[in-house]
Amino acid sequence: MVAKASRLPPASLQLEVGESVLSEFIQIERRGAVQVIRLNRPEKKNAITRDMYSAMAKALIDGDEDEAVRCHVMLGVPGIFSAGNDMGDFMAIATGQAGGNEVFDFLQALAQSKKPLVSGADGIAVGIGTTIHLHCDLTFATPQTVFHTPFVDLGLVPEAASSLIAPASLGAQRAFALLAMGEKLPAQEAQADGLIYKLVEADALETAVFEAAEQLAAKPPQALAIARDLIRGPREPVLERIREEGEHFKARLKSDEARQAFMAFLSRSRTK
Repeated sequence: MVAKASRLPPASLQLEVGESVLSEFIQIERRGAVQVIRLNRPEKKNAITRDMYSAMAKALIDGDEDEAVRCHVMLGVPGIFSAGNDMGDFMAIATGQAGGNEVFDFLQALAQSKKPLVSGADGIAVGIGTTIHLHCDLTFATPQTVFHTPFVDLGLVPEAASSLIAPASLGAQRAFALLAMGEKLPAQEAQADGLIYKLVEADALETAVFEAAEQLAAKPPQALAIARDLIRGPREPVLERIREEGEHFKARLKSDEARQAFMAFLSRSRTK
């Protein structure tokens, strides 16, 4: 499944007129009125670094301010949406080597996005690779996609306001199983629970995503914005939960539990 990702050329080779890359591993592309944000680090299973968070936050903010952009699309590569946060970054923070607000800047931009968000997930969707989709208006996934949030196993806590949004969709017990117990959620169950919009085969994923995005982009933008705001509800409770989770998350990153979990994870990775 991961090997398929190698069919995508590097982002720098995919650029056309009007495109720009804000990070080595984030490809930003404009398709008419649709802005595409693609995670493109397949050799690391699209693990997200601080620079990648910054690039995605900037793309969302810039796209929101650009009247020519009517819809955002978020994608990974074949077989991989994202394995979550880069563990090297986590370890650096845990050992006091680095720290920053890049992830929280991205989460706030995601939660406050002014334009519709359509995402497509294929295969691996771990940690923030799952919780990103909670902020999307439509998420398409393939039958082989599995959503997994092993926050507690890493000595951490839920993020991206997932502790607020997931119970509203899944119910308290299903949300607890996903976010606290770390139970994996196959895409079929995620669709049945209302966590994602539609299942499509892998070879049809991007076609379905872009068709939906183009339909949204063609609608009257002001009416669509009002409808979207009514459906999503006030943003302040979501932003407040992101901040609350974030304070716990920052503290947990420097805890003994998290440090030991990161060391064990990196040790296992080196022996594979």
